[in-house]
Amino acid sequence: MAVLLCAALLLPPPVRGAGERRRLACSTCRGIVDRFNQGLADTAKKNFGGGNTAWEEKTLSKYESSEIRLVEIIENLCDSSNFECNNMVEEHEELIEKWWFKLKKKYPDLFKWFCIETIEVCCPAGTYGPDCLACHGGSVRPCHGNGHCDGDGTRGGDGSCSCKKEYTGQFCLDCSSGYFSSLRNETHSVCTACHAACKTCTGSSNKDCQDCKEGWIKNEGGACVDLDECAASPCKDHQYCLNTDGSFSCKACDASCVGCTGEGSEKCKTCASGYVKEDEKCADIDECDLPEKVCTKENQDCVNTSGSYKCVCSEGFEDKDGTCVQTVKPGEEVESETTEPSHTEHVDL
Repeated sequence: MAVLLCAALLLPPPVRGAGERRRLACSTCRGIVDRFNQGLADTAKKNFGGGNTAWEEKTLSKYESSEIRLVEIIENLCDSSNFECNNMVEEHEELIEKWWFKLKKKYPDLFKWFCIETIEVCCPAGTYGPDCLACHGGSVRPCHGNGHCDGDGTRGGDGSCSCKKEYTGQFCLDCSSGYFSSLRNETHSVCTACHAACKTCTGSSNKDCQDCKEGWIKNEGGACVDLDECAASPCKDHQYCLNTDGSFSCKACDASCVGCTGEGSEKCKTCASGYVKEDEKCADIDECDLPEKVCTKENQDCVNTSGSYKCVCSEGFEDKDGTCVQTVKPGEEVESETTEPSHTEHVDL
């Protein structure tokens, strides 16, 4: 088992398609540069602060561009488990050293110099693919700012646009269903949401609907207005209908009702068993207060509940097979079980 585990850990990463490999390579390179820049920040003025200022400035100046500092930064560029990162750093470590000692001032943007121009695994923003072609809609505003360019900034992808929900079309210039164009020219398109009543529209109000959404209907003035589904009594007998904009919901009647027209005991059609109409509401009947006693067994008390009642044994009594018998206290129980010692004389035969 241990041999198999070690073998698994030494296996290379899974095989990927060319496009995916290109995207991963760019992502890896970007991560290396980000960690490099973080390393620069972490090692800035390291081990200095207080003391001989002139000596510190002289020593710090040497450390800033030293091999010692570079080694410290490179050692922290990758996590030990990141195969792609470690492989890329190992393959191109000499290039990183060359940039550090000779080219840093001329090319201060490490990402651009290393990832885009030197090892060519990334593209400038707004471009894609092996040749860094402009995304659909142009590299300045890919997809006209209304979507994402496939492969943007990498050597992968096909440059096609994945539009935001408001937009559609090859260049994300057209409006999706439920949106209308509030601005449109050769370079910009702004799509705004229709009124909630509209499926398609030409403007922002319910009068601008071309088609109404389900749950809405056009009135005599041509505006889409809410359809009252509750007029058709769509709910069950123990429910009432609550109309909402464009829809409806069925809510449970109050427990005191048999059928209802709305929320609460005052909306009952008739009262349920255990309730009686009082002041236009269905109120609970207190069965325990009725002239005729409802709990008839000996040592029983009546407890009123919503719509009903229950019979319980009185204090000091407990139920034993349907009969309320006096509770036997522990001390009494021990005492009752204690028997007097026998004084019968035994005669030897």
